[in-house]
Amino acid sequence: QVQVVESGGGLVQAGGSLRLSCIVSELTFSTLSMAWFRQAPGKEREGVSCASWTGKITGYAPSVEDRFTISRDNAKRALYLQMNSLKPEDTAMYYCAAARPGAVGCSLRHTDFSLWGQGTQVTVSS
Repeated sequence: QVQVVESGGGLVQAGGSLRLSCIVSELTFSTLSMAWFRQAPGKEREGVSCASWTGKITGYAPSVEDRFTISRDNAKRALYLQMNSLKPEDTAMYYCAAARPGAVGCSLRHTDFSLWGQGTQVTVSS
Protein backbone atom coordinates (compact mmCIF):
# COMPACT_ATOMS: atom_id res chain seq x y z
CA GLN A 1 0.00 0.00 0.00
CA VAL A 2 1.39 3.36 -1.03
CA GLN A 3 1.99 5.74 1.85
CA VAL A 4 2.43 9.49 1.98
CA VAL A 5 3.79 10.73 5.28
CA GLU A 6 4.25 14.37 6.18
CA SER A 7 6.34 15.75 9.02
CA GLY A 8 7.84 19.00 10.23
CA GLY A 9 4.78 20.87 11.39
CA GLY A 10 4.59 22.59 14.75
CA LEU A 11 4.02 25.80 16.64
CA VAL A 12 6.05 28.83 15.63
CA GLN A 13 5.87 32.56 16.24
CA ALA A 14 5.00 34.96 13.46
CA GLY A 15 8.07 35.68 11.37
CA GLY A 16 9.54 32.28 12.07
CA SER A 17 10.30 29.37 9.75
CA LEU A 18 9.39 25.72 9.37
CA ARG A 19 10.39 23.05 6.90
CA LEU A 20 7.85 20.43 5.99
CA SER A 21 8.88 17.06 4.62
CA CYS A 22 6.91 14.41 2.80
CA ILE A 23 8.07 10.88 2.10
CA VAL A 24 6.24 8.80 -0.49
CA SER A 25 6.55 5.04 -0.69
CA GLU A 26 5.44 4.95 -4.31
CA LEU A 27 8.26 3.62 -6.49
CA THR A 28 7.20 5.84 -9.39
CA PHE A 29 7.56 8.99 -7.26
CA SER A 30 10.11 10.47 -9.66
CA THR A 31 7.49 10.51 -12.43
CA LEU A 32 4.76 12.18 -10.38
CA SER A 33 3.91 15.83 -10.06
CA MET A 34 3.60 16.75 -6.39
CA ALA A 35 2.05 19.53 -4.36
CA TRP A 36 1.36 20.90 -0.92
CA PHE A 37 -2.16 21.87 0.09
CA ARG A 38 -3.49 23.32 3.31
CA GLN A 39 -6.83 23.58 5.03
CA ALA A 40 -7.72 25.82 7.92
CA PRO A 41 -10.80 25.16 10.10
CA GLY A 42 -13.96 26.28 8.32
CA LYS A 43 -12.13 26.96 5.07
CA GLU A 44 -11.75 25.11 1.80
CA ARG A 45 -8.60 23.19 0.93
CA GLU A 46 -6.13 25.51 -0.75
CA GLY A 47 -3.29 24.69 -3.09
CA VAL A 48 -0.07 26.12 -1.67
CA SER A 49 2.73 25.00 -3.96
CA CYS A 50 3.41 22.44 -6.66
CA ALA A 51 6.37 20.90 -8.43
CA SER A 52 6.65 18.99 -11.68
CA TRP A 53 8.22 15.54 -11.64
CA THR A 54 11.67 17.00 -12.32
CA GLY A 55 11.17 19.86 -9.90
CA LYS A 56 12.10 22.33 -12.61
CA ILE A 57 8.56 23.70 -12.87
CA THR A 58 7.12 25.07 -9.66
CA GLY A 59 4.08 27.10 -8.73
CA TYR A 60 2.86 29.00 -5.71
CA ALA A 61 -0.34 30.49 -4.39
CA PRO A 62 -0.06 34.29 -4.40
CA SER A 63 -0.41 34.32 -0.62
CA VAL A 64 2.83 32.37 -0.13
CA GLU A 65 4.95 33.40 -3.11
CA ASP A 66 8.33 34.83 -2.07
CA ARG A 67 7.98 33.23 1.38
CA PHE A 68 7.67 29.51 0.66
CA THR A 69 9.95 27.32 -1.44
CA ILE A 70 9.09 23.85 -2.71
CA SER A 71 11.74 21.29 -3.59
CA ARG A 72 12.03 17.56 -4.13
CA ASP A 73 14.64 14.84 -3.96
CA ASN A 74 13.56 12.03 -6.27
CA ALA A 75 16.31 9.71 -5.05
CA LYS A 76 14.81 9.91 -1.55
CA ARG A 77 11.21 10.04 -2.80
CA ALA A 78 10.86 13.21 -0.76
CA LEU A 79 9.07 16.53 -1.15
CA TYR A 80 9.84 19.58 0.95
CA LEU A 81 8.30 22.94 1.72
CA GLN A 82 10.51 25.60 3.27
CA MET A 83 8.26 28.19 4.89
CA ASN A 84 9.75 31.52 5.94
CA SER A 85 8.26 34.71 7.33
CA LEU A 86 5.28 32.77 8.61
CA LYS A 87 2.08 34.61 9.38
CA PRO A 88 -0.86 33.67 11.64
CA GLU A 89 -2.96 33.23 8.49
CA ASP A 90 -0.65 30.38 7.45
CA THR A 91 -2.06 28.33 10.31
CA ALA A 92 -3.61 25.19 8.84
CA MET A 93 -3.24 21.47 8.35
CA TYR A 94 -0.75 20.96 5.53
CA TYR A 95 -1.11 18.03 3.17
CA CYS A 96 1.29 16.47 0.70
CA ALA A 97 -0.29 15.10 -2.46
CA ALA A 98 0.82 13.13 -5.52
CA ALA A 99 -0.80 13.81 -8.87
CA ARG A 100 -2.49 11.16 -10.95
CA PRO A 101 -0.03 9.21 -13.12
CA GLY A 102 0.54 10.92 -16.43
CA ALA A 103 -0.16 14.40 -15.16
CA VAL A 104 2.37 16.88 -16.47
CA GLY A 105 3.59 20.21 -15.24
CA CYS A 106 2.45 21.71 -12.02
CA SER A 107 -1.10 21.98 -10.71
CA LEU A 108 -2.81 23.39 -7.62
CA ARG A 109 -6.20 21.83 -8.37
CA HIS A 110 -6.93 19.22 -5.74
CA THR A 111 -8.92 17.19 -8.27
CA ASP A 112 -5.66 16.49 -10.14
CA PHE A 113 -4.28 14.58 -7.15
CA SER A 114 -5.03 11.00 -6.24
CA LEU A 115 -2.70 10.26 -3.33
CA TRP A 116 -2.82 12.21 -0.07
CA GLY A 117 -1.08 12.16 3.26
CA GLN A 118 -2.71 12.54 6.66
CA GLY A 119 -1.37 16.05 7.11
CA THR A 120 0.86 17.91 9.53
CA GLN A 121 -0.39 20.82 11.62
CA VAL A 122 1.25 24.22 11.34
CA THR A 123 0.28 26.82 13.91
CA VAL A 124 1.65 30.36 13.77
CA SER A 125 1.13 32.52 16.82
CA SER A 126 0.97 36.31 16.65
